[in-house]
Amino acid sequence: MNKVVFHSLFTDFDIDLFKSGKHYKLHEKMGSHCIELNGVSGVYFAVWAPAAQKVSVVGNFNFWNEQEHPLNVRWDSSGIWEGFIPGVRQGEVYKYSISSEFTGGAVQKADPYARQAELRPNTASTIHRTLFKWSDENFIQKRAVTNALNAPISVYEVHLGSWKKEEGWKMLSYEQMAKELVSYVKEMGYTHVEFMPVMEHPYDPSWGYQVTGYFAPTSRFGNPDEFKFLINAFHKAGIGVYLDWVPSHFPEDQHGLGLFDGTHLYEHPDRKKGFHPDWKSLIFNYERNEVRSFLISNALFWLEEYHIDGLRVDAVASMLYLDYSREEGEWEPNEFGGNENLAAISFLKELNTAVYKFHPHVQMIAEESTSFSGVSKPVDTGGLGFGMKWMMGWMNDALEYFKKDPIHRSYHQNDITFSLAYAFSENFMLPLSHDEVVYGKRSLLCRMPGDEWQRFANLRCLMGLYFAHPGAKLHFMGAEFGQSEEWDFETSLMWHLLDDDYHKQMQNWLKSLNQLYTSQPALYQKQFSAEGFEWLSHNDAENSVISFVRKGFKPNNYLIVTCNFTPNPRHNYRLGCPETNSFVELLSSDQKQYGGSGMQNTDIKTQDYPWQGQLKSFSVDLAALGVQIFKPVH
Repeated sequence: MNKVVFHSLFTDFDIDLFKSGKHYKLHEKMGSHCIELNGVSGVYFAVWAPAAQKVSVVGNFNFWNEQEHPLNVRWDSSGIWEGFIPGVRQGEVYKYSISSEFTGGAVQKADPYARQAELRPNTASTIHRTLFKWSDENFIQKRAVTNALNAPISVYEVHLGSWKKEEGWKMLSYEQMAKELVSYVKEMGYTHVEFMPVMEHPYDPSWGYQVTGYFAPTSRFGNPDEFKFLINAFHKAGIGVYLDWVPSHFPEDQHGLGLFDGTHLYEHPDRKKGFHPDWKSLIFNYERNEVRSFLISNALFWLEEYHIDGLRVDAVASMLYLDYSREEGEWEPNEFGGNENLAAISFLKELNTAVYKFHPHVQMIAEESTSFSGVSKPVDTGGLGFGMKWMMGWMNDALEYFKKDPIHRSYHQNDITFSLAYAFSENFMLPLSHDEVVYGKRSLLCRMPGDEWQRFANLRCLMGLYFAHPGAKLHFMGAEFGQSEEWDFETSLMWHLLDDDYHKQMQNWLKSLNQLYTSQPALYQKQFSAEGFEWLSHNDAENSVISFVRKGFKPNNYLIVTCNFTPNPRHNYRLGCPETNSFVELLSSDQKQYGGSGMQNTDIKTQDYPWQGQLKSFSVDLAALGVQIFKPVH
């Protein structure tokens, strides 16, 4: 094998940007790149290890001999080691052997910028050069419309390893999912999927949230080009793809980012800021410019290299607060005496500014559970700059309300209506995520009270309210057909349940809700604006009934929604309405095709009888544990 040849992909400007934390395309320079130098094919390597005294590339091609291919350190104090090795080819596995006065000998580290990783339990990086040709131009061109905040956003959250398995519990490949998962999501009518973290991770029970290969899609299901094939298939089917992204923490695995060159290079050196007590993992040092460049480059990498339509940023609350999950004495206030992590806040603002500058039609979504102000407000008005924020308050209140016996719900009316007091303070996404069906919380179906019919009716009611409530939608796989057990990442969803009428009818209900949501502008055009919502009645606690209006851009484009949270039908229930002569019952969770009793309202005529602050009104029968949606006939 030939020796290392000095070569650099970095310009002086690149180095200045890197040092200042403003280089957002580091993946084009760092890592391993198949190139041709003076007519000779090989691979250029570059890695950041400022405390190192020696860095070598080791792999099968040199029998893992650290003496064979030492890299050259740059002369500009950037801490970057680089070099070109002739004859090394795509598919070779490698690591960096790093020696410093802090490492106690040479340690072997995976490449932080590697495009591919070995299949676990192996931990080396793999040289990858893409050969994939995209064919999703039509989807990308329309994304400004289909991925906008005034478009329907119904997201199916998926754990790729457990959505469906073959005999023997073998996981599907990216290519198999391009056929089976894409067709299922399309048939169900979702607008987007969101993958739980697909970045390479060594430990299956982490569900992907302990990332070691930030630039590498996991090899569990195939290679990077096969992952692109999956995304391309979704796009050709008209479905957007969001990724779960984890810039909040990373594991201490020896081959990973921790103590990369023997020092706290990527993690904060102060354990009060650099170690997460809940997840026993390391926290990025947001005060370090080079780390900020690493993370922002990574976000842009997925959006550009993989045509991703948005990132759901994990655990934002843990980033914002210095005292997150810490007791007194385990954290120190910021320079102003507060508990805000000023460096992390600054990083998030810079991240979102950069993402929307280069990709204005994607979505940045924050998993953030506190009352931190302005999460989804623009940076130039003092916000964090996200496009949307998870509405954890609605989720907690709704699930707490629905698990109560209906006989007690009249005393808790405020629990199910309170979300509208703050629903438009942020651009909210309503999440019924994987976190709600694990660790003894039970499946959504099993939280519902009553006999079998009532449990399914309650779940239909919950999902109907969820789609009618203002905001974007996200729910975890299995909820759409009433999975009866908690999610288990090691097994498949319980697809056999669809042989049962109730589960099949629940799936039909979700399909109809997606169709309703995507076809009725009143449910999405103003989903983040108070102008798109009006209460008819939120205080009918005696009957445990709520009713409201959802509005689109046009004055006559509206729907009236009713929810009866008891197993008792409400006959001749009066609803106020604007100047309209008649209505049609557009959708009801009580229809027999969904497992209901079949109560139906027909020939709905209005009367000149003012009610609920409206000029006219009409009377209908409200189904037991039912959600009904009425549309004016003009």
